[in-house]
Amino acid sequence: MALPKEERYTYTDYLEQDGKERIELIDGVPRMMVPPSREHQEISGELYRQLANFLEGKPCRVYAAPFGVRLFERAGDGPEDVDTVVEPDITVVCDRSKLDAQGCKGAPSMIIEILSPSTQRHDRLTKLNLYQRAGVREYWIVNPEDRTVQVMLLENGIYRVTDVRTAGDVIKVNSLEGCYLELEKVFR
Repeated sequence: MALPKEERYTYTDYLEQDGKERIELIDGVPRMMVPPSREHQEISGELYRQLANFLEGKPCRVYAAPFGVRLFERAGDGPEDVDTVVEPDITVVCDRSKLDAQGCKGAPSMIIEILSPSTQRHDRLTKLNLYQRAGVREYWIVNPEDRTVQVMLLENGIYRVTDVRTAGDVIKVNSLEGCYLELEKVFR
């Protein structure tokens, strides 16, 4: 079932979808998601693999899209109260109380977005501002075209670029003590 035509959509509408189309809700406005390219999936898969291997036996969890994150959901909110649901490419959650059967409620510890031609503006502006406002501590933007990873950390409520790495580098995951990822394997 497609979303009904309304001015403002909520998590209730999101949950009633038939699953044929992927969408995100941004402040009550639905945004269709284009299926990712093969390269995008390979990059996502490798980032997920390295993170999952590091996190084995540890309390934090990593999730690959599609995984719903209700950034601004508060205790006591019902689905009709939630109007922002995003599906980051990679989500790391260290506070298990934020996890439920549908995904994550509140800001996860870390989010990674992989750019594609159709999502660059959305990931660099809209989502960056959402993640910053929600309090996501660490945000990575992965650019397959120039084979770089831009790391942003939340400092005093504002993202600050703290690192930019390229294909041959090893990159530190600030949210996970002792975690480093090999970008040579990410950008094969």
